[in-house]
Amino acid sequence: MATVQGVLGPIDTADLGFTLMHEHVLVMNWSMRQALPGWLERDELVAHAVGEAKAAKERGVQTLVDLTPVNLGRDVEILREVAEKSGIQIIAATGFYWTEEPWYQGWDVDHLVEFLLPEITTNVQGTASQVGIIKAATDEPGVTELNRKLLQVAARLHRATGVPISTHTHVHSGTGRRQQEVFAAEGVDLTRVVIGHCGDTEDIAHLEEILEDGSTIGMDRFGLDFLLPMEQRVSTIAELCKRGWAEQIVLSHDAACHIDWFPKEAIAEAAPRWTFRHIPDDVLPALRDAGVTEEHIQTMIVGNPRRIFEHQGAY
Repeated sequence: MATVQGVLGPIDTADLGFTLMHEHVLVMNWSMRQALPGWLERDELVAHAVGEAKAAKERGVQTLVDLTPVNLGRDVEILREVAEKSGIQIIAATGFYWTEEPWYQGWDVDHLVEFLLPEITTNVQGTASQVGIIKAATDEPGVTELNRKLLQVAARLHRATGVPISTHTHVHSGTGRRQQEVFAAEGVDLTRVVIGHCGDTEDIAHLEEILEDGSTIGMDRFGLDFLLPMEQRVSTIAELCKRGWAEQIVLSHDAACHIDWFPKEAIAEAAPRWTFRHIPDDVLPALRDAGVTEEHIQTMIVGNPRRIFEHQGAY
């Protein structure tokens, strides 16, 4: 029996079911939250997140992978509460976001690994929870000297534990390929890596370069139509499935129940379908209409997540 650590304890990978592989309950600046009363209305967030998780579960979603890293406000106590109250399974992440913060500068890779390793092997934030996935991120600035360090942290955590890696990328800058190069140099098996935000492009040739090196691609920003409309995202997936790549694709939204980067009203106006419900409500029917088979859909939403979380163990 293979298991993955959820925030409420181990989950048999056979019980993961329909899994959204790249979501967020809360994205927030910890310093603002600690310093300014009212920056986060915790009870309001939890109630909203529970409602969104329940709505997703009613539509068949069984598991959310919350890919919020340490420095984007990840709060495992909130994740535990949302999981308990909604009945949905949540898998939390460790790792760092791409923003080049000053305190990264003076620490070497292995020292940062030492800090994060217990989140996988022991517990996180003093709770009974452990994390089940490693987040890494590279954005438009590319693999700078400091970003390489953060990718190496993810790689060495993975090699020490066997826990998979999932990434944030800026696909139009080709950063997913650069991530693969760093991971390969660190001895990572690229089949254990999800290269994220690949759904922001229709460049099939670029996506096939990532796929040919063995990684899974995250078509995981459904609802952010201002970056690329749903119809174009769907047609890209349909073409990739025709070409035989269904076993290396996962679906998600990159949605957040609360994100302090923008006013709520602005998010609702710009991305009204950016919720955990959009894929079951709108995307799966559109994929079927585009000729994607039910077998391929189940592979992308059930089979591939299960595969990604299986076969764990230190190298």
